[in-house]
Amino acid sequence: MIDRLEKEVDMLERHLQVLRMVIENEPIGIVKMSNETGYPHHKVRYSLRVLEEENLIEPSSQGAITTDHTAEFVDDLDDKLDGTVGKLRSMRIDSAPEADN
Repeated sequence: MIDRLEKEVDMLERHLQVLRMVIENEPIGIVKMSNETGYPHHKVRYSLRVLEEENLIEPSSQGAITTDHTAEFVDDLDDKLDGTVGKLRSMRIDSAPEADN
């Protein structure tokens, strides 16, 4: 049950790492991102596609660049992550009942 969540978190981490690279190095291409992150080209390409669909980046002839929506997304990101972490913490089962012998 938790495996899917872990995979989603790993993928989100990759998407955000790719976004961070675009923000810090724009314009930047797939090959450079792949070389610097160690992610295969197809995974970087997928993350770029997801970020483009979210209107956070756009392609240019020199590589990926940010959009007008990127800064607002980044500004809201910490609060959204904190909210999600809080929700996950509230789901904890702190202690399982001890079995009676």
